[in-house]
Amino acid sequence: MGDTIGRAGPSAGREAGSGGRMRRALAMPVAIASTIAVTLGIVQPADAATAGTPKRHPKAKGMIPGTAHAPQRVAASAAPTEYTVVEGDTVSGIAERFGLATPDILALNGLGWSSLIFPGQRLVLRTAASAPQPAPAPPAPSELVRHVVAEGDTMSGIAAQHGIGLDELLSANGLSRTSLIFPGQAVVLPPATAAPAPAAPAAVEAAAPVETETVTAPLTDEMRQHARVIVDVGRSLGVPEHGLVVALAAAAQESGLRNVDFGDRDSLGLFQQRPSQGWGTPEEVLDPTRATLAFYGGPANPNPGRTRGLLDIDGWETMSVTEAAQAVQRSAHPDLYAKWEPQARAWLAELG
Repeated sequence: MGDTIGRAGPSAGREAGSGGRMRRALAMPVAIASTIAVTLGIVQPADAATAGTPKRHPKAKGMIPGTAHAPQRVAASAAPTEYTVVEGDTVSGIAERFGLATPDILALNGLGWSSLIFPGQRLVLRTAASAPQPAPAPPAPSELVRHVVAEGDTMSGIAAQHGIGLDELLSANGLSRTSLIFPGQAVVLPPATAAPAPAAPAAVEAAAPVETETVTAPLTDEMRQHARVIVDVGRSLGVPEHGLVVALAAAAQESGLRNVDFGDRDSLGLFQQRPSQGWGTPEEVLDPTRATLAFYGGPANPNPGRTRGLLDIDGWETMSVTEAAQAVQRSAHPDLYAKWEPQARAWLAELG
């Protein structure tokens, strides 16, 4: 992952290929650019809060605030123990609404900053035995000082420009060192004298990801289209059901079953394959059928001798879904595929 926060652009870390594409990105309204970033889960909802109009729901890698107005906050003691996600929700938005801390909700649900949430998913907000203290109310929007990201900006550069510590700047925006930033995005600048963020309450014991956490994600039309490609291509190659589940879980974790044209460094497409690592040209990687063939590999591998697909891995049939997906993807977060296995099996049954 490296210093993924390093460079702003629609596909951070990827060399700027087309001037036209970059100009379109720079001309993109802040609301849309922020929406894309929040949707991926790679930029937190604090960055999208400045938009003045309702936002549409593209890729569900973290949901999108539905209006320009902050939700009504309630006392943490009045927060329900569970909450069902609706369209437009984000983890940080839910936390703010109920006076809770975002890291606490992430920990209780075994989520990371880049995890996906979907309408219908149930999130644990607090344990029945604990009553977390309300998180300090953030400054009113009028009191926040923001920096609008320009092409080439990095979080470390913005921090240095404004005399702010990098970790402090990341924390104020709900970002990590692997998050992406985009031209037009508004980055909150914390006051120079701001106190460090309080540690998570000791009562929260779920600091590590919950092993049994699963994701519920009904198929949208776009997701269904790409899931169908993955299943049909796999069956044409004679891939058994276990392999189809591995491919669906991998694509769900990497892109939310969306053919995105951005990602970590030069990653693109359904499986976030990297042209720089031999997976094909950007155009080839963005072809869902070709990307799926590359994921499965074997005799039909479109990158023979350059990339290794599922069918090229000895003993993949006896591996868990997580182990098999990781053997192909080589992700920096190999444990995140497991939560998709039940949903991938449900999708496969639904698709027939």
